[in-house]
Amino acid sequence: MRRVVLLAALLLVPCLAGAQTLIYGASGYPTSLDAVDTTDGNSLVVSSQIGERLIDFAPGSTDLVPALATAWSSNADATEWTFELRQGVKFHDGTPFDAEAVKFNIDRLNVADNPYGNRAEGKTFVMWDDTFGGTIAGGGNLIADVEVVDQYTVRMTLTRPAPFLPALWAAVYFQFGSPTAIKAAGVNYGTPNAGAVGTGPFKFVEWIEGERVVLERNDDYWGGPAGVEGIVFRGIQEPTARLAELQAGTIDVAVLLTSDDYATVKADPNLTVQVADSELNIGYVAIHLDHAPLDNVLVRRAIMHAVDRDAIVDAFYEGLGVTASDLLPPVMFGHGEPWPYEYNPEKAKELLAEAGFPNGFDVEFWYMPVSRPYFPAPQPIAETIATYLADVGINAQLKTEDWTTYGADYRAGKFAMYMIGWNADYADPDNFLMTFFGPSAVGRSGWDNPELHALLLEARQIGDPAKRAQLYAQANDIIADQAMAMPVAHNRSLSATRANIHGWVSSPLGFSSVPLHPITKE
Repeated sequence: MRRVVLLAALLLVPCLAGAQTLIYGASGYPTSLDAVDTTDGNSLVVSSQIGERLIDFAPGSTDLVPALATAWSSNADATEWTFELRQGVKFHDGTPFDAEAVKFNIDRLNVADNPYGNRAEGKTFVMWDDTFGGTIAGGGNLIADVEVVDQYTVRMTLTRPAPFLPALWAAVYFQFGSPTAIKAAGVNYGTPNAGAVGTGPFKFVEWIEGERVVLERNDDYWGGPAGVEGIVFRGIQEPTARLAELQAGTIDVAVLLTSDDYATVKADPNLTVQVADSELNIGYVAIHLDHAPLDNVLVRRAIMHAVDRDAIVDAFYEGLGVTASDLLPPVMFGHGEPWPYEYNPEKAKELLAEAGFPNGFDVEFWYMPVSRPYFPAPQPIAETIATYLADVGINAQLKTEDWTTYGADYRAGKFAMYMIGWNADYADPDNFLMTFFGPSAVGRSGWDNPELHALLLEARQIGDPAKRAQLYAQANDIIADQAMAMPVAHNRSLSATRANIHGWVSSPLGFSSVPLHPITKE
């Protein structure tokens, strides 16, 4: 079967691309190229070649650098921010990038009934709500108004101080699209039928579902032409299949390989290992309180004690990962006390008995159908967790579904227990704790904790790093006490390229933040 798959791939490649086209082996296909309407890495790695943000991260770093904005500044209390825009930039369809385009894009997200937001037709803009507090009508919005000062200057007035606003605008979701294209496509913007239109180094050509996404070089790109003529993205779900195709030369890049593949890649003279020095991510098991008996804190604590997370990391992460002591990456500020849930199956049984479940219980446990940096082998990891749970009497019934549906269902609160994780959008605890347990995230956990929300909102509004660290430590301790998630691992994801590929710079923000336009192919 493997030989048949490789032969099919070899026959397909000449039809797709010339010698100067990068063939990118992803773990799946996009769910949307409307970047603000998805959190999926396979979507964002494609859309970020097409669209750009106001601010970017320096390659291989979390340092902020200019992109579509060349400069930014705030008033004394960080409630008003002014952005100077890059001049002479055009979207791929010829529409000028200017202050009106910036206002159009932000109003589309920030105004609930904006005719081009298409929220009523199914657009969710989940990361706008998580990051910027939702729409003006919702009352929790951060951005009160966007003013066009002149053709290349915009001023944002905020509802509360936001000293780290520039980092928010650097998050990969907040790419600016052509107003002309968005108006023309309506709810179809970002789909295979309409694609996406940005200002970036590559232009959308086609998206054939289940087969490929094709981009071509934007020769008029303000940053200079990319190093390859185009990119073909192929979704290859199994890591072993991605590695096999990389070894066969049918793809040039394979991301999200398993840690088991590290020695194989390193020993192959035709391949180059691509691993970041550190990576800001977390893989964890989430719990939803609406699914009894998970609403009982003793049950949740029992689950934490039941699983040997160190053994899981040893078995599946091959020295690239570390066991998570809480939900924040080790290099990030804001840790509280280490979560007090060491592996102790006898303690787990005692807690279950105290909770009224001496013989355990049945629970659905959902695992991701695709690999991610934080869970390089989701199904085997889920099976191992289920085995540990069975040892204390908990019958975890393993389930999965396609990735698009999985994302919608966990946000809607349909899962009792589920594997999920996060790659940082910017290097701040806000991007983790507010995303997981902030006011707009109640649906995914069933946990509405006003004390926690107040701490997270206060931490957003102050500039003193030491004070912010104290607030996040308090928040972390609240989450730990209630055992609202089981942290599993932080991992450095393994990618690999053919030896003739140059210019790859791994990012601490994950594979979807690796810039592809500097890459060249011999």
